[in-house]
Amino acid sequence: MLIFAAAAGPILDHKYNGIETLIGNAACSGLAVMIIVLSVGHISGAHLNPAVTLAFAAHKHFPWAQVPVYIAAQVTGSISAAFLLKAVYHPFMSGGVNVPSVGVWQALVLEFVASFFLMFVIVAVATDTRAVSFSLPFFLYGACLSQ
Repeated sequence: MLIFAAAAGPILDHKYNGIETLIGNAACSGLAVMIIVLSVGHISGAHLNPAVTLAFAAHKHFPWAQVPVYIAAQVTGSISAAFLLKAVYHPFMSGGVNVPSVGVWQALVLEFVASFFLMFVIVAVATDTRAVSFSLPFFLYGACLSQ
């Protein structure tokens, strides 16, 4: 659902000639995260990213034996969402890959730093019993992912 919502926004933006803004694209992702966390978080822990699964396992809040299964499910779900997007929005997928504006090492460092802060917030809010109220963690989680 997250991959579908996050990628459908820019595809529809292309279809309707730029009607959706960057805030709208971020809102698609953030709201998808919030909906997933609130609807199935109590069942699966709402691990939407393999990095989240690894972070919880590293902090001993998730069994290492289940990590490969969760990561396989996450990757399978992402690939399925990509195929579903292609099936639904095929005529509007004429856009191409953008020319990268940063180098490989810059991108690696940026992704590492952004992922570190994302995992820090998720693990700190989701596992600390002294954390703030029930709704704020979901807001922060969605806000972090929509960046």
